[in-house]
Amino acid sequence: MNIIILEDEELAARRLESMIKQFDQKINIMAKIESVEEAIKWFSSNPEPDLIFLDIHLEDDLSFAIFDKVEVKSAIIFTTAFDEYAIKAFKLKSIDYLLKPISQDDLNKAIEKYQDWNNSNSSSSVDMQSLFELINKKVPSFKNRFSITIGTKIKTFEINDIAYFYSQSSITFLVSNDNMEYPIDYSLDQLISMLDPQDFFRINRQYLVKMKSIANVHVFPKSRLKLDLTPNRNDEIFVSIDKVTKFKEWLNT
Repeated sequence: MNIIILEDEELAARRLESMIKQFDQKINIMAKIESVEEAIKWFSSNPEPDLIFLDIHLEDDLSFAIFDKVEVKSAIIFTTAFDEYAIKAFKLKSIDYLLKPISQDDLNKAIEKYQDWNNSNSSSSVDMQSLFELINKKVPSFKNRFSITIGTKIKTFEINDIAYFYSQSSITFLVSNDNMEYPIDYSLDQLISMLDPQDFFRINRQYLVKMKSIANVHVFPKSRLKLDLTPNRNDEIFVSIDKVTKFKEWLNT
């Protein structure tokens, strides 16, 4: 079986590849692709895989943009952080999905479902335009909790348990109210679409903070704003200059 992985987070792509190999070492991972642009080039010059693991959000666009440029007939398993409404849409279109964070058991069942389709010569074609419209028309819904795998256990964090998120060396960390840090499989860009914008704000490239975690805001010359967060951080945290106006508006909402 030939598979490609479309995932813009390197850590998540490596983890998914490892899980696929755990299911079957004989599976050939043809490519791991991070962007829509790269995917279009790849599909234009390579034979189609049997199966695609497709993240909804890639680094430069929604992955649906790929299918505006190239025709792809491969079976698709979505990897997504979308809510139950979108998942129901996937089911109506006979698509399988893996809801992040992905478990080995869910991945195994998804590949087995593909194998059943393939062995029975069933059609797994996807109406991408209809699916795109279904997702874009849905009423916004935000995550209420995050589940994180820690060793052999899964720990769940309610939104009220979370102080903020930050990124370092291409890894995103969740910081809890009790000052514990946990790596998660989402980028800050992905988290923005998953969290209620009234509660969370992306203050710079590194930090996504919750309003309740802001202890103090210090005003510096040239409209610079420095934040004291709770739990406290050792590094100095400034709001990006281009976000200062929107940040002030957010504080007043």
